Amino acid sequence: MTQRILYISYDGMLEPLGQSQVLAYLEKLAAGRTTHLISFEKPDDWANREQRAAVARRIEDAGICWHPLRYHKRPSAAATAFDIAHGSAVAVGLAWRHRIGVVHARSYIAGLMGLAAKRSSGAKLLFDMRGFWADERVDGNLWPAGGRLYRGAKAAERRLLLAADHVITLTHASVEVLAQLPYLQGRMPPVTVIPTCADLDRFKLQSAPKPDPFVLGYVGSVGTWYLLDEMLTCFRLLREELAGARLLIVNRAEQAMIIDRAIELGIDRSAIEVIAAQHSRMPGLIATMHAAMALYAPSFSRIACAPTKLAEYLGCGVPCLGTAQVGDITTILEPRRIGVSLEEFSEPEMKSAVKRLIALAHEPGVRQRCRQAAVELFSLYGGIASYDKIYSSLSVAPSGKEGIAQ
Repeated sequence: MTQRILYISYDGMLEPLGQSQVLAYLEKLAAGRTTHLISFEKPDDWANREQRAAVARRIEDAGICWHPLRYHKRPSAAATAFDIAHGSAVAVGLAWRHRIGVVHARSYIAGLMGLAAKRSSGAKLLFDMRGFWADERVDGNLWPAGGRLYRGAKAAERRLLLAADHVITLTHASVEVLAQLPYLQGRMPPVTVIPTCADLDRFKLQSAPKPDPFVLGYVGSVGTWYLLDEMLTCFRLLREELAGARLLIVNRAEQAMIIDRAIELGIDRSAIEVIAAQHSRMPGLIATMHAAMALYAPSFSRIACAPTKLAEYLGCGVPCLGTAQVGDITTILEPRRIGVSLEEFSEPEMKSAVKRLIALAHEPGVRQRCRQAAVELFSLYGGIASYDKIYSSLSVAPSGKEGIAQ
């Protein structure tokens, strides 16, 4: 019997994240399965008819039935509640109409929609939690600690974890946290760690960068979680060791602010290049770097974080400077000699880390070690294989009663 899957994503397929972290997997997983996809598309993205048609063709070519819904933003809580109600109704209808066997829900909001489908149809629920979302909102100063929204989200987290037939999380560190939750004692669902992966056919070893100047790099946005001042300080300290070193930052929307902040921190403007680039150019740009950074503000919620940029850096053979308290960084970088993890952000500690990073970047074989680690830990194909195994393990025809959360 052909397995029937319903995948629910609150991220849109017209966004880069949806294409790289949802479609890239589903295109392979859909083979031999009947697959339905619910996504929430932002109005501005939907208005781009050319892009919409291209993505629709990509989804159709993979044999996936796409059910795009409109994403609502304001007012925030009410808009999200409306989307949850709308998505739940569509998910329940699809689950009954197509006899869905597995509902794969990506993160918490999609999880609530998936829970409605599970309870109404008896389908298995795969809760792809991604991280500790409620705690992320508090740690990012978006919600007050202990407030109504936080309490509601934590209650939803509990319901989802207790109802899930399988849970996916991004880091081994977060599994340890889940195992300590009082309400999961004796009721722990099966958990699989699948970090955010990269397409290593694209992010691959290329020609080694020119010896001089030494290029330190960063790819992505800044603010909230990303420690811009600390990364700029690390570059300033690196310039004290290598006077001609340059900083390359690939960023779409915050270029002027980055440059202004660098100048305020005493960095020579001529030593910095801040550019915007399409995702298709990223492998080539990363390949010009001798080392790269992924410094995040440490917090409880960051335990469950697996930065995509880390996989992309390592895939291109670039050693990384990371934050020790984030996800599995500590157990990945230093033991494999593919990067340096910062324990604290004092200037002496950063200076020491920068010196070690320079030495590591010049070490013979480091590029090959980085690549090997990426293949072992962050391969898109490895992630797809893990998802495929989970789907197969949940391959039980819905009965209308079996697996319904009480």
